[in-house]
Amino acid sequence: MSQLPVPDRDTVHVWVGRGAGGRPGRAGRLLRRAGATLLGRAEAEIVVGRAPDGRPLVSAGGPDGTAVALPVSVSRADAVVLVAARRAGPVGIDVERRRELPALALARRWYAPGELAWLAARPAPERAVDFLRLWTAKEAVGKALGVGLRGGGLRRPVPVPDGDDLLRPLPGRADLRVGHPAVDRDLVVAVAVAGPSGAGGAVEVLVVDADVGLVQRTGHGVAAERSASGERTSLPVVVRGS
Repeated sequence: MSQLPVPDRDTVHVWVGRGAGGRPGRAGRLLRRAGATLLGRAEAEIVVGRAPDGRPLVSAGGPDGTAVALPVSVSRADAVVLVAARRAGPVGIDVERRRELPALALARRWYAPGELAWLAARPAPERAVDFLRLWTAKEAVGKALGVGLRGGGLRRPVPVPDGDDLLRPLPGRADLRVGHPAVDRDLVVAVAVAGPSGAGGAVEVLVVDADVGLVQRTGHGVAAERSASGERTSLPVVVRGS
């Protein structure tokens, strides 16, 4: 399978789907929608499968008869499913629902000393969410690398969150970026990319609510905006990487 060429703007598209009645949302329909949108084909022409290691695969036939692959990643939290896709190269996404947990005790077990020290210095009411921000960042980076958390992935250093949505380089790894786009106030979401990024290292994240047409735009000093749409279109949340 060939990889699509890197466009002028490096963009990660994130589709958010929600199940009904507590049932999980279906990733397949979002993967087909991602393929149709970014490969320029009808959804019926998109092939969705799994690699031997379980990773999702999305492809379509190219003009010369070869298959064109779209890098994708999937994550779930209860009835919510998120699909990330990126034409420019590997992508990873991870989601956790916000909840109370023994953040410091877990960090002592799983995180590097510097991350534990940072978490311990955070205000107590924010530690659980900050623990999940670090965790999802590590998961997303592992998915972008295609290795998950194997080989000490929880000890892989990630940039500590600093309150914005930007995708930032990992310490000592300019080829890896991760950040936390705003998706839902009840969710902690991390998106990571691997390989060369766009001009100046900028990565844009577009978040699309696949079910309700809700529009929210944030990033680079733009106040959060919300509006409802009667159609289910790709109206995005925009987050630009540093």
